[in-house]
Amino acid sequence: MSTFQKLGISKDFIKGLNELGIVEPTQIQNETIPVLLDKPTDFIGIAPTGTGKTAAYGLPILQQIDIENKVIQALILSPTRELAQQIKKQLFKFTKYIDGKIFTEEVYGGEKINIQINNLKRPTHIVVATPGRLLDLIERGSLDLKHIKTLVLDEADEMLSMGFKEDLDKILKYTGQTKNTWLFSATMPAELNQLIKKYMSNKAIKIEPNKNLVNTNITHQYINTSLKDKDDALIQLLDGRKQERGIIFTRTKAGAQKLTKTLKEEGFSVEALEGNMQQRDREKVMRGFKKGITQFLVSTDVSARGIDVNNLAFVIHYQLPESLAYYTHRSGRTARGGKSGVSIALILPQEIAQIKELQKELGITFIEKK
Repeated sequence: MSTFQKLGISKDFIKGLNELGIVEPTQIQNETIPVLLDKPTDFIGIAPTGTGKTAAYGLPILQQIDIENKVIQALILSPTRELAQQIKKQLFKFTKYIDGKIFTEEVYGGEKINIQINNLKRPTHIVVATPGRLLDLIERGSLDLKHIKTLVLDEADEMLSMGFKEDLDKILKYTGQTKNTWLFSATMPAELNQLIKKYMSNKAIKIEPNKNLVNTNITHQYINTSLKDKDDALIQLLDGRKQERGIIFTRTKAGAQKLTKTLKEEGFSVEALEGNMQQRDREKVMRGFKKGITQFLVSTDVSARGIDVNNLAFVIHYQLPESLAYYTHRSGRTARGGKSGVSIALILPQEIAQIKELQKELGITFIEKK
């Protein structure tokens, strides 16, 4: 059995990992950490959502920080505020038992920019940022990136699908040629390949430990129903999972609001997460869901980006997603950290062709559930 010590992680970090219950490295961690600790390199890591990519790049970054040098040495880009917060929190927990202190700041939209500018005046080793707010800070001259040794693009495919391509182009230019770029993604759309060719060394090391684009701990099921019976099918499903928590996906904001209203009328503990919400309302919903006060969450694809909630038993596709990548990211909300989970699609008879396409393209098998 592989261990973090064998991968080259120092004992002080391992003590923090053990306290978090992280004992055995995942496949992406096994194959990534020794490469990133070995020598400076551009790097591409492809692995399903929820397989431990944050520790795969976070531990090498932390171990290579020069604590005495109080300048920004690493920049981590994330598609959403929630994921940025989660990354910072995880890095902090990894460093609980090390000598000295590694300072990490997070910057994202929805917060007063002046507060973030003042925070960045403090000693800072690592910045975790969303692309839009980071670019704003760079263009204001509030961020000194000339000492950056490592730039991480986390969930790179999500950043592109959310429309951050232009921002990423500018950021990659601003951060210069002397850094190493580490790119982590669940899928490899054509746009991402173009970005790699343009900004990363042709000697970049690529790790794709598992050809499956979807976490292998997820069981995939579908239920054949009709439009008029779909709500009843969903209610029956949720009635059978009263001790579990999960996310129900819709394609549109209006669909999320309507479905949430229907489920509340049936007595379920459920809230919606959609793009029209104010940030404070979104945070309130997420707090309730993470604490287990709310049992079910109804969400659109974009609103669910970066959600990391422990022990989610299932996701339900009330409507099939618009793309293969969305299915990967939806399903990846469950079965995180080595646990198992279920992804259930409610489909109409004419959508069976889409199920077959998902099976073929993602290398998964659906089981029909009656």
